[in-house]
Amino acid sequence: MELRYKILIEKNEEGSYTVTVPLLPGCITQGDTIEEAISNAKEAISGHIEAIKTLGEPIPVEIPVEVET
Repeated sequence: MELRYKILIEKNEEGSYTVTVPLLPGCITQGDTIEEAISNAKEAISGHIEAIKTLGEPIPVEIPVEVET
């Protein structure tokens, strides 16, 4: 099963990008470009999930939410 996580990308004053994963506290990375930041985020998420598995903790799963406006 492929897990997908929402990420937040913020542009820093220096021009680089910081990525956080709200469902995985402490999972933070960065990149000089958006593409690099996203690539680094994929690696960070993978490493974070492996650490969670090693600790025997449950893996957080994104729950789809539908919003009507």
